[in-house]
Amino acid sequence: MKHGLELVVAVVLIIFATLFLVQNAQIQATLGEDEEAWGGADGTAAEIIEASGYEPWFTPIWEPPSGEIESLFFSLQAAIGAIIIGYFFGYYRGKNQNA
Repeated sequence: MKHGLELVVAVVLIIFATLFLVQNAQIQATLGEDEEAWGGADGTAAEIIEASGYEPWFTPIWEPPSGEIESLFFSLQAAIGAIIIGYFFGYYRGKNQNA
């Protein structure tokens, strides 16, 4: 059997995906109108803070018009950071190889 490990990995992935999809379907079926299945900690924390009656002491200078624009800026920030980190790793690796 030439591809035994590949077959085992494929079977494990299929089983995992099936279990995940079934569990996700069960969670979605039991949700109410206003509930999220995979809500994050940020949303939960914001609800708790707003329920306590906290009033923000300033407003943002500019707020993105949609969530997609906000996600775009977050992605650009991550990409720029990755480029900078990659540049310095490459710089130091090249410096050590030439030394």
